[in-house]
Amino acid sequence: MATGKLVEIGVAIGIIAAQSIGEPGTQLTMRTFHYGGTASGVTEQNQNEAHKEGIIKFDKIRTIVNREGKLVAVNRNGRLIILDKKNKKKELEYFPITYGSIILVKDGEEVKPGKILSVWDPYSFIILSEINGKVIFKDIIEGENVREDIDKITGKAQKVIVESLSQEKRVPQIIIKKGETEEKRYYLPPHSHLMVQDGQDVYAGDILAKIPTQSIKTKDITGGLPRVQELFEARKPKEPAIVSEINGFVKYGKITKGMREITVKGDFEERTYLIPKHMHVSVQEGEYVEACDPLTDGHINPHDILRIKGEKALQTKMVEKIQEVYRSQGVEINDKHIEVIVKQMVRMMKIEDPGDTDFVIGEYVDRNIVQDVNQAIQAEGKEPAKARPVLLGITKAALATESFIAAASFQETTRVLNSAAIAGKIDYLRGIKENVIVGRLIPAGTGCPIYKEFTLPEEVKKKEEEEPFIEDLEEAFATHIKEDIKDDGGDEEQ
Repeated sequence: MATGKLVEIGVAIGIIAAQSIGEPGTQLTMRTFHYGGTASGVTEQNQNEAHKEGIIKFDKIRTIVNREGKLVAVNRNGRLIILDKKNKKKELEYFPITYGSIILVKDGEEVKPGKILSVWDPYSFIILSEINGKVIFKDIIEGENVREDIDKITGKAQKVIVESLSQEKRVPQIIIKKGETEEKRYYLPPHSHLMVQDGQDVYAGDILAKIPTQSIKTKDITGGLPRVQELFEARKPKEPAIVSEINGFVKYGKITKGMREITVKGDFEERTYLIPKHMHVSVQEGEYVEACDPLTDGHINPHDILRIKGEKALQTKMVEKIQEVYRSQGVEINDKHIEVIVKQMVRMMKIEDPGDTDFVIGEYVDRNIVQDVNQAIQAEGKEPAKARPVLLGITKAALATESFIAAASFQETTRVLNSAAIAGKIDYLRGIKENVIVGRLIPAGTGCPIYKEFTLPEEVKKKEEEEPFIEDLEEAFATHIKEDIKDDGGDEEQ
């Protein structure tokens, strides 16, 4: 795996992958050891830089031109792709574009490594005007849902939107009116810092409001490791983002009992989501979202990605998110190692309908076993089992292995052995760990089962038989030395 050549049958790629991920994991803490584990402000990434030479392609990016003549992204699911010069279908690398990013390149432009492609403010979410026009404040009332704060750095007074407990039905919003007909509405969540005045004229691309993000707070230096653990253990984040389940346009609804209604209207269906008022809604009315795009702040629950978009999308997202943490610490790991681990995390399936098989509803079974059993059942003309893929954390995935000896050697030894005894399980010793434990030849490298049945071609066999063995060579060498000694002794006597 390290040479870049095709891997041979029998190579223990899982062990190599675990070592490749584990070793840099020690550097995540070692690298910052001289800080003594103290908290410090972490510099957030605020630009995308090209690492490879190629041609720029805009993918699903909606832009406007601001008053300085620069391109500004006004949607959240766009990407900047660098294509190979010779083969324009080949993607060399890509960068997600956040809302409000200033794009410094043009579609179809040639770029070289080191070129800055886009920049953004990492410390705040911004709300931009998409049209030229006049600002009109609606439901923004001083003393009720607006307070004045003094900026500690600049010393200037800023108006900040706060939650109004008395008037729940008031929804603070900025309307940009262009002429008599055209207007755009922008809803303001709590903690929005107003950057414009009522009645002010604005241009497309001007910032109407800023919402400071949580990332500005100090982070612990070793904060990368808990995030890696959260991802590998497939844990549900503390405050997960609410995600759209369909593609469609966002429509804001009414507020009832502290919950805001947001509807995503697709071509054939629509879904309504109730979002607590305290959560920051990261989409604007009329914005187009795709399935699994977040409607609010926070980390996306990986189980939601699997449910909505399937395994392929989940595996891609997991690799991206794990790499994000390592790259932020300056650690380079090849994607293939993480992909090997993620593959093992999604190998189990949950039985939803056993059909005519011997499976039980709710049972977790290896994907290959489900496929083999279903093929055999269908060949007999019977009803196959229906199962859906599930995401297991690495601890649960290790315990859900086929071998109870390997599982018992890892964690929860008593429980694993008890359940194996009750179920009358048989361990066929197919893996590496269980063979090491019982002292058998491990099924890796030349011990791989495929090589047991391996027979040499006749011409190779004949050639090997003709070649002298090492013992024969040693014997011939010893005889030759003895003869030399005899000859030397005979010469001296003469």
